[in-house]
Amino acid sequence: MKRVVVWGTGFVGRMVIPEILRHPAFELVGVGVSSKEKAGRDVGELCGIDPVGLPATDDIDELIAVGPDALVHYGPTAAKAADNIRDMSAFLRAGIDVCSTAMTPWVWPAMSLNPPMWIEPISQACEEGGSSCFTTGIDPGFANDLFPMTLMGLCSEVRRVKALELLDYTNYEGDYEDEMGIGRPPQFTPLLEHTDMLVMAWGATVPMIADAVGIELDEITTTWHKWVTDEEVKTAKGVINPGEVAAINFTINGVYKGETRIQLEHINRVGTHSAPDWARGTEDDVYRIEIEGTPSITQETAFRFTDGSGRDAAAAGCLATGLRALNAVPYVNDLPPGWVTALDLPLIPGVGTIR
Repeated sequence: MKRVVVWGTGFVGRMVIPEILRHPAFELVGVGVSSKEKAGRDVGELCGIDPVGLPATDDIDELIAVGPDALVHYGPTAAKAADNIRDMSAFLRAGIDVCSTAMTPWVWPAMSLNPPMWIEPISQACEEGGSSCFTTGIDPGFANDLFPMTLMGLCSEVRRVKALELLDYTNYEGDYEDEMGIGRPPQFTPLLEHTDMLVMAWGATVPMIADAVGIELDEITTTWHKWVTDEEVKTAKGVINPGEVAAINFTINGVYKGETRIQLEHINRVGTHSAPDWARGTEDDVYRIEIEGTPSITQETAFRFTDGSGRDAAAAGCLATGLRALNAVPYVNDLPPGWVTALDLPLIPGVGTIR
């Protein structure tokens, strides 16, 4: 049994912690929080379940002293990079491996757009503590690294591999206005419309795939398109008014020998009727892999809850993301110190999931 500390009781942490408590392969020995208001409260209360007799803490030294096999880190996004680096480095220096979903550019640490001030402290902490750091996500993450690269291993030739996210954000309560421009006028330029920002935030798996198959890309390019609604669209966050952006479509393109050979594409809409001419899955809210090659392959993956809880597809995808990090712990523990990516991990079958 692996003893783990979880950092974060946000959307993902609140879902994963109850799963750890009933999992035969893991023992929850500590929970870290950034909020003073959460510190000292029972973890069960924070997760909306019965008390479990374990108080959350904001004291990193206290969590390190427990001596876990790993920190499973569901902290904030790269927008709070300094906080994430400080917290994770403390565990790594103490010899405790970290499996995280926070800093998605770290899915491929070798990506040239990763700032040195994000990479060097973690490299040094791993060296000092003899520990390892693994970052995953869904996109960027397993939906566009594990899935496409597994399928590419069934081909003799790949002329183009594309990983698509096809999601409706109607029930999504996270940030997308300034980042993606959804709910903004079309003349507004969101952060991610800038090529370097988009590639750094969501494009790390493009150079990862190129490296995995032994090619060096000519360049990485992007495209960005907006769809403006002519009617009111109601969302979990409020209302998108006529004349505002209700869907975006972007691509991140790995160009090799003058042609796009590796491509990530997002079609994110708010409202089922938005952007009717843009691609959809055979179901709503799916991740799809399209390989044009020998043979050509299409795979579509849907994340759903069938337990009657009423939780939506986005929540199911977030839980899967959190569990990918958790289930990786035993395998990261077995690897040499340093950075860990999807290319370093063996098959992770989910020990203890059938019980």
